[in-house]
Amino acid sequence: MADHQEATITLPSAPASVTAARRYVTWVLAEWGMPDGSDAADAIRLIVSELATNAVQHTSDQSPTFTVDVRLEHAERLRVGVTDSHPRRPRRLPAAVQQDNGRGMVIIRTLTAESGGELTVTPAPDGGKTIWVALPWLPVAAP
Repeated sequence: MADHQEATITLPSAPASVTAARRYVTWVLAEWGMPDGSDAADAIRLIVSELATNAVQHTSDQSPTFTVDVRLEHAERLRVGVTDSHPRRPRRLPAAVQQDNGRGMVIIRTLTAESGGELTVTPAPDGGKTIWVALPWLPVAAP
C-alpha cells in the first residue's frame, strides 16, 4: 500500500448527495482494505453522513456544492474532510428532546473521541471551511 492515498468527490448541496457521499466513502474504504460492516467503517460512514448532512442543511444557500476528501496517511491515520464554501464555522445547537436536528456535531465529536481521533476545522481557500476528522486506521475484518 502506498504511503499516502487520496480520494475526492464533489457533490451538489442536495439531500440525495448525503447518500452519495456515504456510498463513495464506503467504497473507498473497502478499496483500501477496510471491509464494509466493521465497527470502524460504520463509525466513519456515520461521521460522513452527519458532515454531509450539515453541509447540505446549513450551507446550501451559500455553498452550491460540498467536497468530501478521504486520505490515508502511512496506513496509520485516516483523515476525512468535508469542505463547503459557507464561511460560518459549525456550532453546537441545543439538542432538545423533541427536536429533529441539532445533534450532528455531538454525534461526530462523540464518535471521533471514542475512536481515538480528533476533529479540526480549517479555512478553505474560497472563504469556506473544511471539517476534518482524523482517526486511527483500523482495517479490521467484519465478523
